[in-house]
This record gives sequence, C-alpha cells and structure tokens, in this order.
Amino acid sequence: MGGYRELFEASIRDPNAFWADAAKAVTWTREPQKILDDTNPPFYRWYPDGELNTCVNALDRHVDGGRADQLALIYDSPVTGTKRTFTFRELLDLTARFAGVLRANGVERGDRVVIYMPMIPEAVVAMLACARLGAVHSVVFGGFAAHELATRIDDARPKAIVTASCGIEPTRTVEYKPMIDAALDMAEHPAPVCIVVQRDRHRCQLQDGRDLDWTDVMATASPVDAVPVKATDPLYVLYTSGTTGKPKGIVRDNGGHAVALLWSMRNIYDIAPGEVFWAASDVGWVVGHSYIVYGPLLLGATTVLYEGKPIGTPDAGAFWRVIAEHGVKALFSAPTALRAIRKEDPDGEHIGRYDLSPMKYLFQAGERLDPDTYAWAADKLSVPVVDHWWQTETGWAIAANPMGADPLPIKAGSPTVPMPGYDVRVLHVDGSECAPGEDGAICIRLPLPPGTLPTLWGDDARYQRSYLSEYPGFYLTGDGGYLDEDGYLFVMGRIDDVINVAGHRLSTGSIEAVLATHPAVAECAVIGVADEIRGQVPRGFVVLKSGASAEGLPEELVELVRTEIGAVACLRTVDVVPALPKTRSGKILRKTMRGIAHGKDEPLPSTIEDPTVLDKLKPILTR
Repeated sequence: MGGYRELFEASIRDPNAFWADAAKAVTWTREPQKILDDTNPPFYRWYPDGELNTCVNALDRHVDGGRADQLALIYDSPVTGTKRTFTFRELLDLTARFAGVLRANGVERGDRVVIYMPMIPEAVVAMLACARLGAVHSVVFGGFAAHELATRIDDARPKAIVTASCGIEPTRTVEYKPMIDAALDMAEHPAPVCIVVQRDRHRCQLQDGRDLDWTDVMATASPVDAVPVKATDPLYVLYTSGTTGKPKGIVRDNGGHAVALLWSMRNIYDIAPGEVFWAASDVGWVVGHSYIVYGPLLLGATTVLYEGKPIGTPDAGAFWRVIAEHGVKALFSAPTALRAIRKEDPDGEHIGRYDLSPMKYLFQAGERLDPDTYAWAADKLSVPVVDHWWQTETGWAIAANPMGADPLPIKAGSPTVPMPGYDVRVLHVDGSECAPGEDGAICIRLPLPPGTLPTLWGDDARYQRSYLSEYPGFYLTGDGGYLDEDGYLFVMGRIDDVINVAGHRLSTGSIEAVLATHPAVAECAVIGVADEIRGQVPRGFVVLKSGASAEGLPEELVELVRTEIGAVACLRTVDVVPALPKTRSGKILRKTMRGIAHGKDEPLPSTIEDPTVLDKLKPILTR
C-alpha cells in the first residue's frame, strides 16, 4: 500500500501543502496564497483569498486551450429516441447566452436560481450559466411534489426558476408545470420569473407576466462574460432527500469544489481529458452535480447525460448499449441499477450483444454494494468493480480505491480506504476509538477536505447540531461500520439501522449481506421491529431473481443467517415481496418500512419512486 499510504499520510500530515499542490490544476483569476483558514473552528474554509469562476474552468479554458471541437456532452434519451452531442465550443455558446437570459431577468452574483428539470441538456446549461454569473443554483429533482418544491423555494428565495413542461418516464409523462404553479402559489417568496423548456411530448400553458419560453428568450439572448467569485462563495445549494419541515440545504463552495473534483477525476476514476465518463444518475442528486456536470467538464473529459433507466428502455441491455455506442471508459451507477439488470438478465446475455472493450471500470456508490452483486458484475463484465462511499454532504468520495493513483486489492463489501483529507475514525459512544474489526460510528476528524460542505444554507447552528455536536472535533457521518486490520473501511448502514437483540448489537446490513448471497435473491432489506422478549428482532424482505422460486425460500434464508451469523441474529421471518420501496436515487426506504411496521402513520417521503410499492407492502409490514 506504499503509494496510497504516502499520498494519504501527506494529506493528513500537511494538508496545506497537499491541497496547495492539487489547486494547481485549477485556473484561478487570483491564485490563493492561503490554503486553509482554520481561525474559526469548526467552520473551516479552503482557499479563502482565491478567486475563480467554475464555468470558466469547465468550459472556457478548454475552448481556449485547444479542445473547442472535442465532445463535451453526449445526450442519450431512449425515452424520446433522441441523441445529441455538444462540443465544448457549442456548450459554451449556449451557456454564455443563457447566462445573458438570466442576467436580463435580474439574476446577479449571489442570487439564487431554482432548477427543476428532467435529464435534458438545458439542465446542464442552466447550472453552468448560474456558475458563469456567480449565481447560486439549487437543483430540485424533477417530479418532486409541489409542497416539497415550495419549501425549497422559500428556503433558497430564488430570483428565477428554470423548468420544463414535463419529464418523460418509460410508461408515463410527468407534467412539471402544474407542480411549479402550485408550489409558487404556496410559497411565501415566489420567484418573479419562470423560464420553461417546452418539450415536444407535452407543451404547457405559460402564465403571462411571469413565464418565459426558453426557445424565445435564447433566440434574442446576448452572451455574457464570466464573473469571478471568491473561492469561498457558494456555487450551489442542494437539499438532502427525505427532509421534513425546514429543508436541509447543503452548501458547496466554488474553490474547494473545483480542486476536489479535479483531483478525484484523475486519481479515483482514472479519467484523462478527452475520455468519456458516464455517471448514470440524475442532475437532481449530488452524483449528477459532481460527476455528470462538473467533474468531467472541469477535467476536459466528455460526459454522458442519459434520460432512461437500466431496464425497460428498452431492455436490460440499455447500459451496455450506451457504453458501446459512446466509448464509455468508466460507468458510475448505484448497486440498485445492477440488481435490476441482474434480476432481468441473470446470465448476462445482453452483455454479450455489445462491444464493451472501451469500458475499463464500473464504479458503484449510493448504497452498500453487497458481495453477491459485486461478484456477478465482476464475473460478467471482466473489469474492476470499484465500490466507493460518500454523501451529499461531502460531494466526493470519503472512501474509495484510487484507480488512477495506486489501485489496491479489492475486498468485496468494502469501499476500500479513506481518500486524502478524510481522517476517518470509528468511535464508540464515549468517543474512544474502536479496535480493528469492531463496529462503531464512522466519523471524520476535522477539518474536512476541500469540496465538502462548509455549512448548511443559512443555518450554521443546525450544521453544528446535525453533524458536529455528537463527537466534538469530528464530523458524524451517520453511518456505522468498522476498519479492518489493513485499514479497509466497511460501511454497514445508517447508525439507526443497528438493532439491539437481547443486549446484542447487530447491524441489519450484515444480515442483508448474508441474504444477498442466496442465488435466488435479487434484492433484500432487513429492518428491526419491536419484540416483547428481546427488545428488537430483525425481519427480512427479499425480491426474487427472474425465474427463481419462492417455495421453501424463507426457511432456507433463516437457516442461512443462522449458519453465517448465529442464532443470536434471531431472524425468524423472511417475506418474499415483488419489489422494495425506494427513493428515485435507488435507496431502499428502510426507515419508512420500520415506521409502518411499528404502527406509525408514516408520511410518504417526497423522494419515493413508486408509492404503489409501499401500498402493497403495508399489509405485510403490519401483520
């Protein structure tokens, strides 16, 4: 582990020197002389005297540096049958003109713009145009309900909203405009202007005096130059999924963000300028911000914007078609996408239909990559399957395998090792460090590295209360797990997914890992439910692979857990279900399932992908 260990230790021993060197990859209008401002802990700021523009770093410098005619963006939409490409010159032209549209409608440096859009190129243009002006964008996942949208509008207080007439799903069209109109009616601070992309599938009615047609305003727009901003100025606010009451707005600054993403593109993902990178996510999530829009473009790589699903658009070979057609070197997706593909195509027959020789890596994040799914993907694709772990709050990987710097042996079930700047410790409740292999709360010693959240939007006190108060001097990730004797991190799930069975603390993630090894199981979830005798006991829920039989399976799975973990696990009940409830980003709604099982009137999360799945599951959860 020599190369990695030296890199990591340098970042912890002398963070100023490490991140000063990394900052050389950024084009600054004023180079920072001070690297870390640690005068006001726990509020640490990176590159406090630096000045730059993120849009210039993502577009202008590549146009000026000889990449003007290289592809910057590939738009592939199987739901509309559309494919379009944009060079860096073309993307810069669109971005500079839309920045002119925003300025003409009153948006200036520091103002907020809410972006509520499907996966279309205009969403990328809108984000970059905000960055060009020094405005702060807040992307809300397209399809969020009006109330959730209204709370975000009130928190951000935007000068403008950018939206589209509809989103397009494989089986339905989702009208956005009625939700925007309802949200603006509810909001205490409605935006004065709304710019709408009219899509061919559904055109909406525009409201006179407020709504503008994207095509019309772009036809007469004048391009504007980029506005330099402080490195510590906010680039965006992204509200975390599943918030209730006052939304929790994660702030991302300009300078640290650019430095961290550039470092990660080269060192974690092993991508060079001109290569094709595809994050199969959505611009409404942090992965879409970091690795559809900013990371690849900052580097001068080509990014893929995919409006489709892993299955059903049209089949389980959708991902492999995109890789083959566009020469994708690295795919980044959530494990839930792999499990969906595997469920439909367990033998990987679709994989054999495409030339996947351009593909060198499959990166996974967003939820735990169970060893069984890892083994299937590694076997069928014959490329490294690289798990890594991070959060909306951090913006880039806390733990990963640095494929572009010093690749390490892969251990199934582990996102490998902490990345530079992340001084990861696993702590007991009293704050003492856990021994290797011992479960505890995963924490990160302050300061966090560049690119991570400096605070919450308009709420320093909540930032401290939510993340920093439990273990003074540390950031609490909210996840539990352990470090092994080699320094590999194992993330077993949220801390509240640890259950106490007759005095024994058990991670539901460890039980899920056992269930997932059964050849009939495509997906699974384990929750803790109340028990009069033992305090809590686990309940399992499994989704079968295509063609698998449920007969006798629950009993087999109970015995499997008993063999692998022991009788202490007390798993007595496993239900076979047609599907598990998930957020649109693929996370299983275990907390919601737990609440329903305990008889609570659990509200539907705004992020839920398909509410009917939960409706069908309720009778099973409550029996």
